[in-house]
Amino acid sequence: MPEKILLTQEGFQKIQTEIATLKERRKQVSERIRNAREYGDLSENSEYEDAKNEQSFVEGRILELEEMVRHSKIVTKNGTDKVELGSAVTLKIDGETLTYVIVGVSESDPTAGKISADSPIGHSLMGKVKGENVEINTPNGKMTCKIIDIK
Repeated sequence: MPEKILLTQEGFQKIQTEIATLKERRKQVSERIRNAREYGDLSENSEYEDAKNEQSFVEGRILELEEMVRHSKIVTKNGTDKVELGSAVTLKIDGETLTYVIVGVSESDPTAGKISADSPIGHSLMGKVKGENVEINTPNGKMTCKIIDIK
């Protein structure tokens, strides 16, 4: 059996929303294929080829997401004072204050402040408490941060 995919409730809901959107898009693509067939010769029909390629992408993505849902485990915060999956952690790094939410690998989006528990920063923060100084091994070397707050 494949390994469980850890997700926050928000991440799980995001996947469900994407599946619903893709299923709606599937209907539109089918309509495009049907319309393109009416143009005749399919061997030189770029509209048909484009629609078939999009159909392949949509179907593959739906299968991928449904597989994730089947093997997912929704993790809720235990309400402890320690950093865990789903925690919003405020850090002081080199005088700058940053807040990250610790999420599962499939939810990771550093530009949106969501870092994976398996990333160097996320891994180093897991299980730590407010006020603790944490040393993080990054590809650019070691850095130290202080945990200001955990929510």
